[in-house]
Amino acid sequence: MNKKLILIIALILAAVCAVFFLTDLNKGTYVPYPEFINELENGEIDNADLYKDRVTFKKAGSDTLYRTDNPDRNGFKEELLLKGLTVTDHRYEDDGVNYYLDMLFNIIFIGLLLFGIWKLISLYNSTFRVVHHTGIKFENIAGMNNVKRDMMLVVNFLKDPKQAQQKGIRPIKGVILEGPPGNGKTLFARALAEECGVNFIATKGADFQSALMSMGAMKIKLLFSKARGNRPCIVFIDEFDSIGERRNYAGTGIDKENNRIITTMLNEMDGFSPTSGVLVIGATNSYQSLDPALIRAGRFDLKYHIGNPDAETRKELIRMYTAGKTLSPELGEGRLSDLFKDLSCAEIETILNEAAQIALADGGREIRPDDITEAAAKINVNIHQKK
Repeated sequence: MNKKLILIIALILAAVCAVFFLTDLNKGTYVPYPEFINELENGEIDNADLYKDRVTFKKAGSDTLYRTDNPDRNGFKEELLLKGLTVTDHRYEDDGVNYYLDMLFNIIFIGLLLFGIWKLISLYNSTFRVVHHTGIKFENIAGMNNVKRDMMLVVNFLKDPKQAQQKGIRPIKGVILEGPPGNGKTLFARALAEECGVNFIATKGADFQSALMSMGAMKIKLLFSKARGNRPCIVFIDEFDSIGERRNYAGTGIDKENNRIITTMLNEMDGFSPTSGVLVIGATNSYQSLDPALIRAGRFDLKYHIGNPDAETRKELIRMYTAGKTLSPELGEGRLSDLFKDLSCAEIETILNEAAQIALADGGREIRPDDITEAAAKINVNIHQKK
């Protein structure tokens, strides 16, 4: 719901209540109090209604309603009764002001309650989207053959935990993928989910950061609740070190919030049953900064280093990233593989893409060694040049 619409509705409700309030206060023709007393002494008044701030009354033989000020003195009601008036006392009832104020409060309270419920439902539906098909397979990822093989076994037990129990195997709860950025840790997790046909939820550490205290811990609970509701499911947390960093007990607000997030994560993972059907994969560039309690055996059992690609993997990447591109004869797989030594997968892809753009801008010619050198310089990457 739009914030402007909510404000307009609130203003309309306030205006309606103000109209009722003013109408109720101005009901009846005003008569000064001395004139009221004079008419009372002359026996001209037939009945009266007492309110906290006013007296409404009718004269004998007339249906016109009048009002005057209530003196609010002891014995006033008795005085009216002794004069033979029919007196109705409203002073201890909810008068119009309180009635309409209470009504406004109830409307606002119910509105805020419904709005809060709607926001929670929206948060649950929109946060941590469940992906049933990622569209990425292992064939789209170069290298990492050992990790692919091991993780297929892990997910097979995730899909059929009873099989693991029968063989006396405790299913793996968590896996850490660590190494320099740009080498396909996120892509690998997506491909794993697709290859195994399980649901996939992708998050990053920043998703759990909030200006509100305890909001991060609440989001952790929401994440695992959604994962359990869509099992078998792989939960991938990128930038894992931003929420799993070693706990600091210095006492600052940020430290306390980080401790709450880690504690909640520990509780959620310890609450996994052998048939939970949830696997957590955390990706980090800084494994050493993670809290030891979080990555101990029984929580995150496996750790794989995803480093920069080796020579064979670089060749495989070059074949993938040069599909549809034209290379000059001197830029064979071996030459490019040597040039790209110690570079990440992302850097290799970016250099080849930038080099193709340089060649296209120069008349659509083939990609030359100078284009590779210029492309690497543009993205501030050093390549291995043969001397």
